[in-house]
Amino acid sequence: MSIWKTKPLSVLLGEADESEKGLKRTLSSRSLVALGVGAIIGAGLFSLTGIAAADHAGPAVTISFILAAVGCAFAGLCYAEFASMIPVAGSAYTYSYATMGEFMAWIIGWDLVLEYALGAATVGVSWSRYLLELLAKYNIHLPPDLICSPWETLTLSNGTVINGGIVNLPAIFIVSLLSLLLIKGTKESASLNNFLVVVKVAVVIIFIVLGWKFIDPTNYVPYIPENTGVFGEFGWSGIAAGAGTVFFAFIGFDAVSTAAQEAKNPQKGMPIGILGSLVICTLLYVLFSHVMTGLVPYYKFAGDAKPAATAFAVTGYDFLQTGLIVAILAGYTSVMLVMLMGQSRVFYTMSKDGLLPPFFSEIHAKFRTPWKTNIFFLVFVSLFAGLVPVSDLGHMVSIGTLLAFVLVCIGVMVMRKKMPDAPRAFRTPWVPFVPVAGIVICLALMYSLPNESWARLVIWMALGVAIYFAYGKKNSKLNNPDK
Repeated sequence: MSIWKTKPLSVLLGEADESEKGLKRTLSSRSLVALGVGAIIGAGLFSLTGIAAADHAGPAVTISFILAAVGCAFAGLCYAEFASMIPVAGSAYTYSYATMGEFMAWIIGWDLVLEYALGAATVGVSWSRYLLELLAKYNIHLPPDLICSPWETLTLSNGTVINGGIVNLPAIFIVSLLSLLLIKGTKESASLNNFLVVVKVAVVIIFIVLGWKFIDPTNYVPYIPENTGVFGEFGWSGIAAGAGTVFFAFIGFDAVSTAAQEAKNPQKGMPIGILGSLVICTLLYVLFSHVMTGLVPYYKFAGDAKPAATAFAVTGYDFLQTGLIVAILAGYTSVMLVMLMGQSRVFYTMSKDGLLPPFFSEIHAKFRTPWKTNIFFLVFVSLFAGLVPVSDLGHMVSIGTLLAFVLVCIGVMVMRKKMPDAPRAFRTPWVPFVPVAGIVICLALMYSLPNESWARLVIWMALGVAIYFAYGKKNSKLNNPDK
């Protein structure tokens, strides 16, 4: 019984062919692109752009977005090859199982909880903040104890400061609602996601088009502010630090790969969904940040949690301010929908392999969805969204995602060596340059994160290793075929 035993590619492809017994194939290439865009455009664009500009890059935050996108593109090319070869739910977990063995597959599957589950919790907290802004416009105010966690301080738009509440009830509400929707079906969830994507992309384009004519060119001078003498504070090091900050804005494109077993034509749809969504979002990000820093001097975004609204205010289109908040809420909603879907599919696959209890892979008789897993994460994610400060959640999401990207890049090189002749509908170009570049950039971004993030990652992984040896190793179907 070896913890390094790999799952044969033939077995994985056989599982993909059995989709009529499990998950339903309903997603087209267009839906997969929308799934990716839905996961990407959200908290990062609408809140982190201003922070990256004010603290690190200035107007050159546009270059930070391009740098972060390049790192994601290298990882995305590797994801696309795996997704076209192994069209099975599970994302990086499944790819690692085929290349680096069961133990590394468990490590990455456990790590993905940081990206998907805690990512959904993070966005849920941000969603609740914008909901409060929207309700305040109509003079509706929720009880202070029910709008933030016990360990954070919240300043409302009217200046009221809340030093810790009981629970963030709006965040729990939206997580619960979307989890229940996912139980009803992937097709229904994808239809809602497609609508939400159209809404938020339309508002991003409106922001760019209407804001463009109000740009003040003097706000771009200097385009790359001189470094203050501290690494990461402007200059080229500031652009790099800005890339680390806005990296969160790209988290989610890999969630497309978790839906491989529900794609109508995964060999074609996976690469289109992953790379197509990344290209579309990068273009929108660069144009959006260019307009935003052209409307308002970059230093005025310091400490501003709503930079998009601040910038748009100078256009005079006050009647669109409410629409902007509604679009941001729509954006956050679609991000959470994709994150929750991705998480449930990863645990579904791990359960099918015996590494988690059968509870997680039970399919609803009518809806054909892993409904018990959805219920489990409804509770798990709600607890984090309702009780943990958003700043602590965000860094855990980033470091977990970057680790997943690193392992996928390594996996492509391993697979090229072990199975050079295996059919690949999409081949990552320029191997080993692309995966090595992806590894280097992702490790550099991990290095830029606070020490606390590394400590939490180590603790989380230690817990995962303990669970693997206590349950997963003993119940693994690959290592225990008679079970």
